[in-house]
Amino acid sequence: MAKSRLLLVAIMVLLAGALTVLAATQALTLPPMVPVAARWLALLAIAAAVAPRRSLTLWIVVSMLIGIELGHDAPGVAMNLKVLSDAFLRLVKTIIAPLVFATLVVGIAGHADLKQVGRMGLKALVYFEVVTTFALFIGLAAINLTKAGVGISQVGVKEEALTAAAPQTAADIILHIFPENIAKSIAEGQVLQVVIFAIIFAIGLALTPERPRRVMLEFCESLSEVMFKFTNVVMYFAPLGVGGALAYTVGKMGFAPLLNALQLLLTLYGALIAFVLLVLLPVALFARLPLRRFVAAVAEPVSIAFATTSSEAALPRAMEAMESIGVPRRIVAFVMPTGYSFNLDGTTLYLSLAAVFVAQAAGVPLSFGQQLLMVFTLMLTSKGVAGVPRASLVILLATVASFNLPAWPVFIILGIDALMDMARTAVNVLGNCLASAVVARWEGEFVDGYQGPDPAAVPQ
Repeated sequence: MAKSRLLLVAIMVLLAGALTVLAATQALTLPPMVPVAARWLALLAIAAAVAPRRSLTLWIVVSMLIGIELGHDAPGVAMNLKVLSDAFLRLVKTIIAPLVFATLVVGIAGHADLKQVGRMGLKALVYFEVVTTFALFIGLAAINLTKAGVGISQVGVKEEALTAAAPQTAADIILHIFPENIAKSIAEGQVLQVVIFAIIFAIGLALTPERPRRVMLEFCESLSEVMFKFTNVVMYFAPLGVGGALAYTVGKMGFAPLLNALQLLLTLYGALIAFVLLVLLPVALFARLPLRRFVAAVAEPVSIAFATTSSEAALPRAMEAMESIGVPRRIVAFVMPTGYSFNLDGTTLYLSLAAVFVAQAAGVPLSFGQQLLMVFTLMLTSKGVAGVPRASLVILLATVASFNLPAWPVFIILGIDALMDMARTAVNVLGNCLASAVVARWEGEFVDGYQGPDPAAVPQ
């Protein structure tokens, strides 16, 4: 039954595509409503096929296709659907402050006991920050080279492109980073101010006695878990937000933004490949790791991360894989979970691409210094969200808003985010596997020639 349903859907899609091409090229004279009706019937068939799967990603794709078709066929109706994307955006904004605060406090104060972390923790954090900074610069270089977002605002939304902010002195910029009232910072969506407050709060928490520190850490861990679940609930509204946003975008601007989105997707994959070859591979060679065994060991956890778009889903297999090639368990147990908060190579690169894409799409020129400030803010606010699919979009939406950029280009990104999430999550896991091996070598505890159990042989 499933195969016959899929075959019927494929036939209807091919028929709708053929009729559309024939009508567009005037190779066949057809009433205008015939290809339109064929496309809508194909979309209904796709929706009927997707319904039993209950997959959020598939429903986002379906709503994206419906939004595009509606924007093309009925621009007047589509323009009124912007309210759906605005409502979804409001829901997302409620997540920002508690999520950023909780994840940063847990990430910093939870690992700030220097007696416990010691030399290994310092080396791991230094490695994390150096590698993620390389990822940040490669992302910036890639998006400035391809300029994937340039041209969108010139095809119908000039009135929505924001004017450049008034010039600010260095003192203004520095003062703007620090909060004067945390409630005001949250209300105004000043993400960087929330970050500064969370960092100072976490440092203060790390210096408090064990009992009150444990109580507050448990509260923050609970808040973090709740906000991740809150994010999952809000994401159920993502199909409506994406559909409404793309209907509005196509109705107002045509198909140009979709071409830019495809260019952004190719830019991300190219940049991630460049990062692996130019940064991770030389690091592995410099650390004298058994490259062939390392690649064989990480193949499975990286594949799991790519398929599930969740770093946490791959964590158990990744830890087993690293132990199997000679990384001591105590190093794996510390570096891997810590890396899930501080070593987000793929996510950092993606965020640097996406943030500049939003500015390019909005027609707002950013100097290199402004781009650096934005992506360093993203790098800080993204700590701790690698394990949750699409959580990085929440961070991206908050940051572009705090830099006075519009949100509508983010919805263009959301349409292809599932494909982008697969690649960046896989690189996150690969980077954390490599980090555990490098720290073990740096500590002089990597076991060369270790003949442990083959991770592929461990029962699923």
